[in-house]
Amino acid sequence: MNVPSFTSRFIESLPGDQLVANEPRQVRGALWSKAMPTPVSSPTLLAHSREVAEQLGLTEAQLKDPAFLSILAGNAPAPGVTPFAANYGGHQFGNWAGQLGDGRAIGLGELNGLELQLKGAGPTPYSRRGDGRAVLRSSIREFLCSEAMHHLGVPTTRALSLVLTGDRVMRDMFYDGHPAFEPGAIVCRVAPSFLRFGNFELPTSREDVALLRQLGAFTLQHYFPTFGPPSKEAFSQLLTEVAVRTARLMAHWQAVGFVHGVMNTDNMSILGLTIDYGPYGWVDNFDPSWTPNTTDAEQRRYRYGNQPAIGLWNIERLGIALLPLLEDDEALVEQALLAYQKTFELEGARRYTAKLGVTPRDETVELTYALFSFLSQQETDMTIFFRALGEVVTGAKPLAFPEVLLPAFYSPPTEATLRTGTDWLQLWWQRTREEDAAPSVIAQRMNAVNPKYVLRNYLAQEVIDSAQAGDASGVTQLLEVLRHPFDEQPGQERFAQKRPDWARSKPGCSALSCSS
Repeated sequence: MNVPSFTSRFIESLPGDQLVANEPRQVRGALWSKAMPTPVSSPTLLAHSREVAEQLGLTEAQLKDPAFLSILAGNAPAPGVTPFAANYGGHQFGNWAGQLGDGRAIGLGELNGLELQLKGAGPTPYSRRGDGRAVLRSSIREFLCSEAMHHLGVPTTRALSLVLTGDRVMRDMFYDGHPAFEPGAIVCRVAPSFLRFGNFELPTSREDVALLRQLGAFTLQHYFPTFGPPSKEAFSQLLTEVAVRTARLMAHWQAVGFVHGVMNTDNMSILGLTIDYGPYGWVDNFDPSWTPNTTDAEQRRYRYGNQPAIGLWNIERLGIALLPLLEDDEALVEQALLAYQKTFELEGARRYTAKLGVTPRDETVELTYALFSFLSQQETDMTIFFRALGEVVTGAKPLAFPEVLLPAFYSPPTEATLRTGTDWLQLWWQRTREEDAAPSVIAQRMNAVNPKYVLRNYLAQEVIDSAQAGDASGVTQLLEVLRHPFDEQPGQERFAQKRPDWARSKPGCSALSCSS
């Protein structure tokens, strides 16, 4: 097979580590290190995204060819470029963590202008005490969520392939002293760039302004060329643009009920993409205080309702990192923070009022907050509730609580809940009649932004359990459903059901760790 040749603007344009030993160390004066993948014993392609393959210019035959599978498994180098791991730092759970880097991700280079990266292909100089591997459960979750988010319209990194390695990896899933061997796997991640806030934070923390300036110039040239050559003004525009993109991303997460779980600055994309799928989850019952991350169970820093505030905090960290390029003009950081706040306010209002089928106005924003209060009153499935509103809007004014909304509750609603809900529904229904569209058109618009199918944790766990038992067919089946999240899919209704009782406390469904 003719394997396409890879390139890499990142390692061709930016300084790399002079050492080649693949051992943990502090790397200074460099933005990347060479990192050869560690071969695996028996790679098997479990699943792939045909849309991502097409974007990369790959045919189905190429993707399934043993020669290309060897590249995706880390058993053979990609032709044309040296595999590498990026060097960056980051704030983790609000504290500066120093150098972090790609500890279990190895960059292969670019095809068709998109970077490919293997997650779980072995240790790098940034693995610290880790083995650089990933297990099947977390790899399935990353593969599925990358694609699910894309089809929801949320900016995200993508996933080309999911490879079972044939090797076992030891993990202590909940860090409770009970390690066990699990099947190993590798995901090939794809993005225009994997640059993170932490890439800029590390040089600044070390007062390496020359390296920071090189990275800034590279970023402007390749990803924000309209801002012109490096200058104070160009870097100010860069910071503000990243702030705006991040605010839009936060509004989108909130609107679909996605909780990232670990919004450290090393997990924030400079392009405003969702990046690094670890202990994420979808809000089952509408609970602003919910976090899927067991590591964050006490502090709840990254809970659903706090994500917009954390996005702002992270932008401030990026702004501080860019201060040497902004000639220490802190007013430009404040400008970016204000742009974030204004964008989130407008984008959040636009997205939530669209979910309700109405246009943003002061009173409709108040209507949205009243709905949040109602949804928090009793365990209510956010996804099912919003989707069912599309049926309510086409009917008569609800004099009693509509039966079509009852499946959204996890237990029979109380009389108080029904009264509060009916009062809200009457106000909302009346507001929809002030729109310049027929109820049937409003319903179509609502269904176009209120998904019927999302990657609920219990669905992912069912697929994981089957795959670990030897049947990975569920991965592809679930992926096909998630490729059309807004469509009615006859015969697939089971994928649109709320969380079953058995999943309320099952590991992998209600709580996850960063272990992978």
